[in-house]
Amino acid sequence: MKVVAIGSKPFISGFRLSGVGGIEVSTPEELIKEVERSIVKGDVGLIILDEDLSKYVRDRLNRIRAERPIPLIYELSGIKLGKEKIDYRAALRKILGV
Repeated sequence: MKVVAIGSKPFISGFRLSGVGGIEVSTPEELIKEVERSIVKGDVGLIILDEDLSKYVRDRLNRIRAERPIPLIYELSGIKLGKEKIDYRAALRKILGV
């Protein structure tokens, strides 16, 4: 299974250098479209997303996570200095409908 990074050019540059496929996007809507395309391919096991873009579409990502356990969709902090704290318990409750 493949690993794919989706995000801004600076975000995916490091992944490309390490041999991970990278898809450059500039808006949250483009990010969602590329996630959906990667899921359909069937050979992707892990999608790493640029949190600077994914935070705007997190509810949609959680719906995708709830529908499809594979590929694993992981959000990683981008190059900006500030980190956003994600409440994974709340996200899991949303995914499970609890």
